[in-house]
Amino acid sequence: MTKSLRRSVKSRPEFDCPVAPRDSLWLQKHADTVRCMEWNFRSAEELATALRAGEVTSAELTEAAIAGIERDDTSINAICVRTFDRARAAAQRADRARARGEDRPLLGIPVTVKESYNIAGLPTTWGMPQHANHVPAEDAVQVTRLEAAGAIVLGKTNVPLGLQDIQSFNAIYGTTNNPWDHTRTSGGSSGGSAAALASGFGALSIGSDQAGSLRTPAHFCGIYAHKPSRGLAAPRGMVPPTTPAWPVDLDLAVVGPMARTARDLTLLLDVMAGPDPLTLGVGFDLALPPARHRQLGDFRVLVLDDHPLIPTGSAVRAGVNRVADALVDGGAHVDRHSPLLPDPTEAATLYMQLLFSGSVAYFPVDEYEQLRRRAAELDADDQSLDATRLRAMVFSHRDWLAANNLRELHRHRWRQLFTEYDAVVCPITPTPAFPHDHHPHPLERRVDIDGTTYPYFDQLVWAGVATTPGLPATAIPAGRSPEGLPVGVQLIGPMFEDRTPLRLAELLEQRIGGFRTP
Repeated sequence: MTKSLRRSVKSRPEFDCPVAPRDSLWLQKHADTVRCMEWNFRSAEELATALRAGEVTSAELTEAAIAGIERDDTSINAICVRTFDRARAAAQRADRARARGEDRPLLGIPVTVKESYNIAGLPTTWGMPQHANHVPAEDAVQVTRLEAAGAIVLGKTNVPLGLQDIQSFNAIYGTTNNPWDHTRTSGGSSGGSAAALASGFGALSIGSDQAGSLRTPAHFCGIYAHKPSRGLAAPRGMVPPTTPAWPVDLDLAVVGPMARTARDLTLLLDVMAGPDPLTLGVGFDLALPPARHRQLGDFRVLVLDDHPLIPTGSAVRAGVNRVADALVDGGAHVDRHSPLLPDPTEAATLYMQLLFSGSVAYFPVDEYEQLRRRAAELDADDQSLDATRLRAMVFSHRDWLAANNLRELHRHRWRQLFTEYDAVVCPITPTPAFPHDHHPHPLERRVDIDGTTYPYFDQLVWAGVATTPGLPATAIPAGRSPEGLPVGVQLIGPMFEDRTPLRLAELLEQRIGGFRTP
């Protein structure tokens, strides 16, 4: 690993505040803040209740969160851009607003934001060194919604280069470590946000997801995340550096909430959801249907733990089974197989085609030509996912249209499945968090599953189950591995019925527990 990727918090751009020394003098000086740090792992819902009751102020919560970051983030490296002075000023405004009788969903609650979102006056780099000094002039629409709801933004969280990894490290901000085991990844690309939440750095965060980028970090760090239905939350302003922040209709990617409880996901999704006011918002209002059921015993659930293209590790299988047992014990109807499920091999192949055909759209011509030559050399009988990815990188528009038509067929099959079931439970990745792997050529990396290695990107097949059709999926904690690492599963729901998997997540949290402090 290069020296730049091992840099501590102290070597990163500091926008407001240096790291405080952890000694007795500092503790004496900040005694009140230390006492307030007990709030750092409370849910956003609990913080909102306490703020309304006058038990604590936003200024106190903000100072406690800052103290936690200063104390612990040197070893985690989750917060890559600190905005502490801004946060303190916003907290003072929130307290004054509350004193005037105002109340908003997130008024006075400390949060973080994934680095890939534009915030006016702060860097948005996507981890790309050539864009280290890029500073947008306008907030992303989701940042605007957060602040309108009263949230206090503590800073921006780390990401992988170009958001294109299952880990979070880059040459600008270094490596984000998993709070449960610093030798392992926190996931990607919303790994900084997941690590921040698991460490008590803010009550909520916003991330994005195209290849499990909300769900995988949640699974690795033991928190909650929700990949909304495609198109539910406006993504404008979550764009690569120098790219105009236009209201573009994204093909696979979504933006969504991350939290330490299931109910907090709903709280934040209600802030984030809604069409872009520049496009669909001109003519449409959002009206999400309620959850299909309120009680666990009324749910009909399909549980999956096997994939034909990659094995499921024993720790993840145990997590899936724990959730399945809780569903059965709660009276839910549970099936393990259904002929209505779209073919998993075909679905995984389709997902890789859609994902990787878009990933090279802006490659330089010479690199693209190299890919074309490599694809042409493939054996026609090679139907591996590695070969699928390479062929997809040089898709013609005709090829993409064929894949898109197949996607519509899969969407139709999912609609049919959800006439018989309310949710599908399945893995997020085949394993818990794996050790840091910074091999410069990601396509040459391998992932170890119970002692056997497989191509690194093959583990994305489970992310694609919900991403290809654009379905909502809620990542929830489902226990621990024998090594003590968090294990999560995803609850996939019907299109635009996001409240159904979110409600199921709440009910399962009550039955099997949820987030635990590392």
